[in-house]
Amino acid sequence: MTQPKLLHLFRKKSFSKEQLFKDMIAGIIVAIIALPLSIALGISSGVSPEKGLITAIIAGFFISFLGGSSVQIGGPTGAFVVIVYGIIEQYGIEGLIIATLMSGIILVILGLLKLGSLIKFIPYPITVGFTAGIAVTLFTTQIKDFLGLSIDKVPSEFIPKVISFISNINTINFTALLLGIASIAIILLWPKINKTIPGSLIALIITTLVVCIFDLPVATIGSQFGQISSKFPSPSIPNVNLNTILSLIKPAFTIAILAGIESLLSAVVSDKMINDKHDSNMELIGQGVANIFSGLFGGIPATGAIARTAANVKNGGRTPISGIIHAITLFLIMKIFMPYAKFIPLTTLAAILMIVSYNMGDWSCFKSMLKAPKSDILILFTTFILTVVFDLVIAIEVGMVITMCLFIRKMSLHTKVNHLPIEESVHDSLKDHIMIYDIDGPLFFGATDTFHDSINNIIGKHRSKKILILNMDKSKLMDITAYTALESIEEFCTENKIRLILSQVHQQPMKVITNMGLLKRLDKNNITVSLNEAVELANSILIKQKVIA
Repeated sequence: MTQPKLLHLFRKKSFSKEQLFKDMIAGIIVAIIALPLSIALGISSGVSPEKGLITAIIAGFFISFLGGSSVQIGGPTGAFVVIVYGIIEQYGIEGLIIATLMSGIILVILGLLKLGSLIKFIPYPITVGFTAGIAVTLFTTQIKDFLGLSIDKVPSEFIPKVISFISNINTINFTALLLGIASIAIILLWPKINKTIPGSLIALIITTLVVCIFDLPVATIGSQFGQISSKFPSPSIPNVNLNTILSLIKPAFTIAILAGIESLLSAVVSDKMINDKHDSNMELIGQGVANIFSGLFGGIPATGAIARTAANVKNGGRTPISGIIHAITLFLIMKIFMPYAKFIPLTTLAAILMIVSYNMGDWSCFKSMLKAPKSDILILFTTFILTVVFDLVIAIEVGMVITMCLFIRKMSLHTKVNHLPIEESVHDSLKDHIMIYDIDGPLFFGATDTFHDSINNIIGKHRSKKILILNMDKSKLMDITAYTALESIEEFCTENKIRLILSQVHQQPMKVITNMGLLKRLDKNNITVSLNEAVELANSILIKQKVIA
């Protein structure tokens, strides 16, 4: 029975005082990690800084409270930045909120229909390809703030965006650039001093103090967004009509697909870290509810965050309590410190997200996949390029189509029709009147031409033969396309007065043959349990026909 992991653990009485304490500490640490990320992701997505925190609080709470993973930490992620930015540019903030609500409903429906296991049908090259593509796109969105470029409106598409950066490179702010480089250096070097407190938070504090003390001429959250409120919003339902829903179906499905894939991948990774098993359907339901409430509170799309989830595990988190504590801690930080966020330099946030995008790309894995079969490399690069140049949905759609075509081709090449010699113990006269062929591989639409043409060529060359035995022991699957080919072979045999015998037919092909009516025409006596029985039947038929003595 599908149920939230939190409820499952309560029923099993899996909580102890020691573990609850560890979960609380892990939750606080993860909240500190999530703080600068949530603000940076909110700004990069095209919304105000507090929207990122609101998403981390609301969605983070519900993902832990209702999700199917013990240690999943939810909130805004880098994968959504480009998608959210594009939706806002085309449909506005209200359009994004409605799309987020719709995506939440879609995710809940997918979970209730128990479609969570479909994640395993997305090939690994597609996952690696679009993840790397999103990482590159996210990285490029940070170039403007990192360099301090003066651009009024940055295009959302990749190529126009790069052209815009190149054409405005003369507006670079070297103070912002040096501050951004210093931020990256702090983020990379700080773990050598302390691994508990994230380097991104240290970089944010140091650079903010430097900008304030020396009054440096760089863009800050305050200069771009004005005063930042610590007031937590009340839930509200946007105005929705049928036309709005229809226009936002594609963005909603894009959000739902990415949220589902990323959250379930994160859950799989965390399962291996703690030797546990998540409930994929409950995870989708939890993600769906989280996105619904995020939308109601004016937040942005959310999903399971792999890096924050891993940090939760490494710091001792083992139950959803740590995720709930993470959300509560962020709420308290927002209420107390949010007004001071206006002093944070945008170049620091850009530096943080550049590091995030680099880590998200998993380039060592990308590089290792270049040694894979050519078909997998084709899928990898196709998905990667389409994600960067166009969008995630197109990349996954095309990647899946190419994958299926290549799979069908591979499977069809494995289906062969092989000649079987007649045993020496069999009457010698049979060799002049019988053909025995073995069907090796699945009989499906991709292999139909191979199967049909091979048999027809055989019969065409041996029209004087009286009996054709098709041994189907190695063919456990038959679809309707293959059935029609078998049916035409039977008709061809009948026209040429050749007796067709099938041997060792498995359950699924037999069901198709029976339901479609071929069994009646063949007569069940012409379908044998073994090849030996088929040969014996052929022998008796030829004797009755007085072909042999």
